[in-house]
Amino acid sequence: MALSESSTEELLVEQKGSIAILTLNRPERLNAISRDMLQELSNKMVEANRDPEIRCIILTGAGRGFCSGLDLVSVGQGGIGSQAGEGKGSNRPPRQLFDLREAPITVMWNIDTPIVCALNGAAAGYGMDITLLCDIRIAAESAKMAAVTAKRNVVPESGGTWLLPRLIGWAKASELYYRGRVVDAQESLEIGLVNTVVPDDKLMETAMEWATDIVENAPLAVQTTKRMMRMGLEESYDTSVDHLMVHLAGMFASEDFKEGVDAFLERRKPKFTGR
Repeated sequence: MALSESSTEELLVEQKGSIAILTLNRPERLNAISRDMLQELSNKMVEANRDPEIRCIILTGAGRGFCSGLDLVSVGQGGIGSQAGEGKGSNRPPRQLFDLREAPITVMWNIDTPIVCALNGAAAGYGMDITLLCDIRIAAESAKMAAVTAKRNVVPESGGTWLLPRLIGWAKASELYYRGRVVDAQESLEIGLVNTVVPDDKLMETAMEWATDIVENAPLAVQTTKRMMRMGLEESYDTSVDHLMVHLAGMFASEDFKEGVDAFLERRKPKFTGR
């Protein structure tokens, strides 16, 4: 089953074997997130996660920037997250509790398919948050992380305040957010914010190499590992180990477990099917 085309030109979709490549495509706006892009990003993440043939997702941006954040022009005109137009004389419905169940930030956190970020330029605000939600971050030498929300009188509302301290520690996260710092690719590597830094022209090649390593492994093992790591952040050690043993019992009965053992004994590369 092939991943379907995007319903908007603002998100490019490509599938190479078991790898889905999603590209934010508003290069003239440094890939600022529009309403259409926001919805389609969620849709494609969910679709890729449900497709058994897709074992890894690469997320990147078109042009010279990864993502400059939410489109503030759209917000100011009553778009994403705006309450403009509400009140007396407005035809808009009254305020309602927000629902983030289908938002990219929730979808990306909850899917079990690994996500590799190919960070091709600056990531700011919402753009930085979605890089943090990726499992692996490969940065081009020109990449930057811009923790500048305090300079706009907003907060990292899309998971950043939960994710960043867990990734780089409380003190360093505080430094970035409170000072509104922009860190380049090399500093991002030094503080553990990205996995590696590569020349700009090697970014996608490297991302594909890492994604290929992932898809060649047993998909059930990779996806279960991701789920257990995610759940383990809020579980006790004993509970986490118990959950792991429950999953392991089913994996021992799978065809892929037998294939892994046979390949080891026969000194060959395994061919996993996800069964």
